[in-house]
Amino acid sequence: MAFAPMGPEASFFEVLDQHRASLLAALRRGGGEPAGRGTRLASSSEVLGSIESVIQGIITSVARNEAPAFTIDNRSSWENIKFEDSVGLQMASHCTTRKIKSDSLKSVKKFALILKILSMIYKLVQSNTYATKRDIYYTDSQLFGNQTVVDNIINDISCMLKMPRISLHILSTSKGLIAGNLRYLEEDGTRVHCTCGSTAVAVPSNIQGIRNLITDAKFLLIVEKDATFQRLLDDSFCNRMSPCIMVTGKGVPDLNTRLLVKKLWDTFHIPVFALVDADPHGIEIMCIYKYGSLAMSFEAHNLTVPAIRWLGLLPSDIKRLNIPRDTLIPLTKQDQMKLESVLKRPYVTCQPFWRKEMEIMADSKLKAEIQALTFLSSDYLSRVYLPNKLKFGGWI
Repeated sequence: MAFAPMGPEASFFEVLDQHRASLLAALRRGGGEPAGRGTRLASSSEVLGSIESVIQGIITSVARNEAPAFTIDNRSSWENIKFEDSVGLQMASHCTTRKIKSDSLKSVKKFALILKILSMIYKLVQSNTYATKRDIYYTDSQLFGNQTVVDNIINDISCMLKMPRISLHILSTSKGLIAGNLRYLEEDGTRVHCTCGSTAVAVPSNIQGIRNLITDAKFLLIVEKDATFQRLLDDSFCNRMSPCIMVTGKGVPDLNTRLLVKKLWDTFHIPVFALVDADPHGIEIMCIYKYGSLAMSFEAHNLTVPAIRWLGLLPSDIKRLNIPRDTLIPLTKQDQMKLESVLKRPYVTCQPFWRKEMEIMADSKLKAEIQALTFLSSDYLSRVYLPNKLKFGGWI
């Protein structure tokens, strides 16, 4: 299969190929990824049965003259999270719960909204149709109040039923973009051919439905910000580093972008790198791709890619490249609090090189955006920084 190769000589990728070989060896030893490649999707009958069981519980409570309530795992506490280097952040098997009561003024509305959305999910699954979270919100926008209410309830239902969102026939609107050496078929049979040109393709809204993925990419680069992603495309980075794939979630990644990165890793097992700002916010975004988030820890097996490596911008690079101090930005109090929070997270223990980089940032009290590299030259990122990092193994 040919993707019109325009990239460097084969020798350029020697260190990358060695890195991939070590990743594959770790997988064979069973230390790099749990068997099964994520949680099995529930069948329609299983989803319907679970919802019926919840409703039966409500009917039983009413029959006993008891106020019905939903019991949901508490996803906002680190005490309920366990960490495994091969999976990331996931819900502990025995965790604290919270009750959404029907006889409490504080929670009765949420109880009613959960019931309403459960009813909608039941109809979607029963009819084998799908809806976006936005669709659900607009069925009664005045009742729901805002989109965040709907998003949180859907996550609560997914957690309560112990089923991934796609099994509930609920899709998210994608905001991410993808470019590079990749082809696939969407669920409706549409052929998608991503290119290395200046135009990217939107991340599909139903990642589970895409099939026949084809690539000869040597690596996948996750780019934190859309502006950086577009600049790399404009600088023909994809062409010059071909074969490769680039993805951006445009900041904090949406579910579909995370699902896509996970699917690409599960399918091809090519090295995956993150390019983020040298600031606490960028580091946290990289950690979401790699180890997951507190809010979505109940679906970690479907979302995390622990094989991700930090390519840049490293705080140590700032000093190494002699980037002037006046192009750097002082850490705000909020930045310092975020950095302290990340340093306390369980995954930092198994990433001593990451800890060292974050300590460099904490000591300097300075952060840097990727754009700081333009001080060296306007295309330094695409022509020098990234190629050298990829050629000589400059990741951690």
